Amino acid sequence: VQLQASGGGLVQAGGSLRLSCTASGRTFRGYTVSWFRQIPGKEREFVGTINWNSRRTYAADSVKGRFTVSRDNDQNTVYLQMNSLKPEDTAVYYCAGSNTVIASARMSPASYSSWGQGTLVTVSS
Repeated sequence: VQLQASGGGLVQAGGSLRLSCTASGRTFRGYTVSWFRQIPGKEREFVGTINWNSRRTYAADSVKGRFTVSRDNDQNTVYLQMNSLKPEDTAVYYCAGSNTVIASARMSPASYSSWGQGTLVTVSS
């Protein structure tokens, strides 16, 4: 499956953005999809994840209560709703998908074979 991330941009601290991850190429329904972010010189950081039927979602402690992952399988799209943004949320955000990842490995980038191209989020203070 091919993934495309979109929705990034420049926003002031305290503002909101919604990122989208749209899939094409094959059925998306069986995939766990996660969001990661990365700033130059640092490792890719797990942000949040959602399993194929939306019954299991999980967010990193750094964004819990501010970011929410959801999906619309009919639209082949996963969303990352980001509220109360902080300057430290500035990064390139990537979506990643896998139909074989197990729950214990979902926070590891190495568990995902399909990646979107990344979308830049910049939060100004």
